[in-house]
Amino acid sequence: MNTTEYCVQIALVLLVLRQMRGGKLDLMSLVLPIVLIGATAVTYLKSIPTGGGDLALEIGLGASGVLLGTLAGLATRVWSTKEGTFAKAGLAAAALWVGGIGARIAFVLASEHTGFGQQVVDFSRNQDITSQQAWVVAFVLMALGEAVSRLITIRLRALRLRSAAAPLAA
Repeated sequence: MNTTEYCVQIALVLLVLRQMRGGKLDLMSLVLPIVLIGATAVTYLKSIPTGGGDLALEIGLGASGVLLGTLAGLATRVWSTKEGTFAKAGLAAAALWVGGIGARIAFVLASEHTGFGQQVVDFSRNQDITSQQAWVVAFVLMALGEAVSRLITIRLRALRLRSAAAPLAA
């Protein structure tokens, strides 16, 4: 991993810390993650290998990110008051989020600095993974899937809360 990639992972961890503090689900709490997600996609998804087993790897890790993000969104406390709708990530949500980040970092560090790298090479050859770029794309899709699905899950839960409260207010 290069310095930029470490910075992206640190930014993701900082988002978790911000979410553990909790806050109002306003436009800014929607825009910031979308900007970060968009910037990450533009930076890392310039070429998406689809040959051999690349697509299966990318879909598999992307789907695991969606699962982690959805579970983190479901583990996030969402509530409404007269002032608006709020969300606060608890320990379980943070553990899922940081677990995904940690798994990606551990994989990269182990593959670059231990004998695990040869196992990755062997796996890639056996599964017909055509390039290192397929791994990069797969892990980026995992991170993006995690971020997008968490955001959508929390926003849908907030919408459901507001919809349920609307008839009561009338």
